[in-house]
Amino acid sequence: MSAEQVSGLCEQLVKAVTVIMDPASTQRYRLEALKFCEEFKEKCPICVPCGLKLAEKTQTAIVRHFGLQILEHVVKYRWNNMPRLEKVYLKNNVMGLISSGTQSILEEESHIKDVLSRIVVEMIKREWPQHWPDMLKELDTLSKQGETQTELVMFILLRLAEDVVTFQTLPTQRRRDIQQTLTQNMEKIFSFLVNALQQNVSTYRCVKTDLAQEPKAQANCRVGIAALNTLAGYIDWVALSHITADNCKLLEMLCLLLNDPELQVGAAECLLIAVSRKGSCCDIETPANFGKYLESFLAFTTHPSQFLRSSTQITWGALFRHEVLSRDPLLLAIIPRYLHASMTSLVKVGFPSKTDSPICEYSRFDFDSDEDFNAFFNAFRAQQGEVVRMACRLDPRTAFQMAGEWLKYQLTTPVDTGPTNSKTGEGLCSIFSPSFVQWDAMTFFSESIISQMFRTMDKDEIPVNDGIELLQLVLNFETKDPLILSCVLTNVSALFPFVTYRQEYLPQVLSKLFASVTFEVTEESKPNFEMLYNHVKQLLSNELLLTQMEKCALMEALVLISNQFKDYERQKAFLEELMAPVAGLWLSPEMQRVLSDPEAFISYVGADNKTSSPVLEDPSGLNRSRISFCVTTIMGVVKRARWPAALEEAKAGGFFLGYLPSGTPIYRNPCTEQVLKLFDNLLALIRTHNNLYMPEIMARLGDTFAKALDMLEVEKNTLLGLPQPLLELYDSPVYKTVLERMQGFFCTLYDNCFHILGNAGPSMQQDFYTVEGLATQLLSSAFNNLNNIPDYRLRPMLRVFVKPLVLSCPSEYYETLVCPILGPLFTYLHMRLSQKWQVISQRTMLCEDDAADDNPESQEVLEEQLVRLLTREVMDLVTVCCVSKKNVEHNTTAAVDGDDDEAMATEVTPSANAELTELGKCLMKQEVLPGNLLPDAVSWFFTSVLRGLQVHGQHDGCMAALVNLAFQIYEALRPRYTELKAVMEQIPDIQLDSLEQFDSKLLNPTLQKVADKRRKDHFKRLITGCIGKPIGEQFRKEVHIRNLPSLFKKVKPSLETDVLENEDGESFNILFEP
Repeated sequence: MSAEQVSGLCEQLVKAVTVIMDPASTQRYRLEALKFCEEFKEKCPICVPCGLKLAEKTQTAIVRHFGLQILEHVVKYRWNNMPRLEKVYLKNNVMGLISSGTQSILEEESHIKDVLSRIVVEMIKREWPQHWPDMLKELDTLSKQGETQTELVMFILLRLAEDVVTFQTLPTQRRRDIQQTLTQNMEKIFSFLVNALQQNVSTYRCVKTDLAQEPKAQANCRVGIAALNTLAGYIDWVALSHITADNCKLLEMLCLLLNDPELQVGAAECLLIAVSRKGSCCDIETPANFGKYLESFLAFTTHPSQFLRSSTQITWGALFRHEVLSRDPLLLAIIPRYLHASMTSLVKVGFPSKTDSPICEYSRFDFDSDEDFNAFFNAFRAQQGEVVRMACRLDPRTAFQMAGEWLKYQLTTPVDTGPTNSKTGEGLCSIFSPSFVQWDAMTFFSESIISQMFRTMDKDEIPVNDGIELLQLVLNFETKDPLILSCVLTNVSALFPFVTYRQEYLPQVLSKLFASVTFEVTEESKPNFEMLYNHVKQLLSNELLLTQMEKCALMEALVLISNQFKDYERQKAFLEELMAPVAGLWLSPEMQRVLSDPEAFISYVGADNKTSSPVLEDPSGLNRSRISFCVTTIMGVVKRARWPAALEEAKAGGFFLGYLPSGTPIYRNPCTEQVLKLFDNLLALIRTHNNLYMPEIMARLGDTFAKALDMLEVEKNTLLGLPQPLLELYDSPVYKTVLERMQGFFCTLYDNCFHILGNAGPSMQQDFYTVEGLATQLLSSAFNNLNNIPDYRLRPMLRVFVKPLVLSCPSEYYETLVCPILGPLFTYLHMRLSQKWQVISQRTMLCEDDAADDNPESQEVLEEQLVRLLTREVMDLVTVCCVSKKNVEHNTTAAVDGDDDEAMATEVTPSANAELTELGKCLMKQEVLPGNLLPDAVSWFFTSVLRGLQVHGQHDGCMAALVNLAFQIYEALRPRYTELKAVMEQIPDIQLDSLEQFDSKLLNPTLQKVADKRRKDHFKRLITGCIGKPIGEQFRKEVHIRNLPSLFKKVKPSLETDVLENEDGESFNILFEP
């Protein structure tokens, strides 16, 4: 094509690019111009001459950039089909652009430099070293022309290292060839980089003070910065010998550059990468300057910035754990100073909004808000506590002495409430009071030290006298401030192990604890069960004296102690007496009426009231308290009452009844009789609670309590990942409004009821599993009205009731109890979750502007997160029911809701010891004919996995697990179910001949089986059409880089398979090749 045609086409392209970049262009014209440019890049045969013409220096930067983009597109997508001479022509012209086709280093736009270096790197990735052996020499020649070319060479070397080593965006063989050649030439490359850095920095320093040579100085500085950035891309992976060459010349130079404001950031990054390299652990010697290093590091640890302090903790922990350095006298000598610095760091001061500490000024730089600082500080304190315990392991005596001195100081220092008092009472501390933050920090420090000391020191080395002295001081300390008292009691708990050495102090400790329950001083008495029981009965006799949590804690403590009787009849009699008040209240006619009728229930607890002053008026609080007391007492007894762990003691105490057919011992629980007589009303309460969510019942809630059954705000914030707001000026355990109290009541009551059911099986065993019609009773109560139960209520029901029931129930009761429940439950959950996920999928595809006001974005996020968590809970339950892994113990306790996507990670290859549980076999009976699955079930199962790939294939972790599952299903079941092939044939773009080949190998047992990885890769290629891709990759054009002749020697073929089987005899020649 003639030069005139090239010029004419370039004029059209310039106009199109101008339209695209002009903000005044209409969308229609911009799209037409964009379409023209894209079609040109894809179809025009003269892209190279047009791109070179547009890239000339006479054009504007935008046009030049587009011209270079054309050349990059040609290299990436047309290179494999270009004639050799055209490749050489393009390469020579691009190198010419670097030589003389760019503006000076200070004038050229950075995006022009970037795209020009990308073009060269793309050519290198396709041709070097096999077809372009002189590439490094050409770059070296270019760099000698001046700063402009040297900077571009740096960009090329950096991007090449990033693509080949860091991001690995090449096929394996090409990456290996290039990385090997880079390694072979690394001495030259590093020498070039270091010399360029040294020369340009030296010149920069000489001329930077001369105003007449300022452009020269800036150019040299630019090259120096480029050299540092390029070095940063290599230091992470090259051999350490290059970094330490010439007596560590490079490292010395980098250290000196830390004094230069223009170059110090790049130098610091290089040094950081260099010191992060892991070396050999052999022959470690303490460096001569180790003491100076510790001193300088301690200076960072005592800096006013809490963020900077926290940055040192990982290193301190590594030092204290180190096998060699932890024994060094210099490190041991600095431990007291580190602990002293920690005592300061643990004090919670430095909120950005305050001015009560020098730390505040730095916090305003480090944190966006008080909530941000608070979240950081909590994590920092936990991290520092761990490091303090490590330091205590090395020097426990000094650590305990420092903790004791700080405790004595706090006990003798007057309380300073600060400028803002607690709203719970005049003259009391708030969480920000100077005294409380000191007490709080000291308590955390003491707990960390004392607990570690007892684990570290031998029993005869424990400083018992010092510990008892501290305990006496704490026991004698009196305060009416609830926050300070909380710290005092924590210190009593921390020091309690010393009582095991001096039993005579036990009564004082118990008296202190009981005095603290009601803020009353009690008389000392002997530490025996009758004394404790009488004291608790006295406290429980006043209905308003204690909170429900306090009552429950006291009763649970008594039950735990009574377990030590190890006498069934005595424990049974005690529990009957303990629960008599609960039974009288729970079984009364009024309570039975309330628990059985939703309308009577909401009236009894006050949820139908219309209070005028919701903060003050709560006439039904006592009624709610009574219900809570009964439920929490039942829960405490069910959870805590037990038989002796030792079989002989259980037999002697009358707990042992015999063995199950499986050989499992059968015990009887002393609480069974008392709990089972309360069981019917408990199920009635659960049924009533579920029915509260019926629309007609919710309509009866009073105006004040219309949202009483909603989630608590704190739960919403946790699910949404929002930081919890700080308490304003006080630390009060009560809810602020009667609505919040009502929400807390319903939430806690619901959870506790299911905790009782979840613990009933492990506690009462066969006495619970054999309750007449238990499955029917549970279906009509716990699983009643599930359609109206929200996701946030369904989750705890599955977690704390159904899962423990499944794990604890003996196989003898699967048919009568578990299967009748799980069958309908799984069917319902599958239907419910399928519908919810369908709504979520449609929501992401449709624009719902009209619904924006009714269903705000935050509510949609909350709903989706709840569905995600509920799905995870259901999958966990299914796994527990069906998959058994030997030597793995299931945890029946609730999982913490710290749910990131990583938590969904699944093993790609299932464990070899995984097998179907007995319960799984029981549940599968309905899906199985004698010895075989139903064909429809197999097809549905395989189709569901493929659909999962279609939806989740864009996530690597999910894709790998689902591909592996689909592969196992097909390999295991295809020989017996031809229906699977029909499913495979429906996959978009599947190669039917390749499928036939895969099937023939799978179905022919006489053929030698191909390696597992090759079979999986073949199968993955077959189902590629149904593997979902991220939207950003769905329309991405594939880049294909061909392999060049290998630089590695070919492995000699096997004599038996490759030579002797060749009848022509031609292959004998390869035996003699080197």
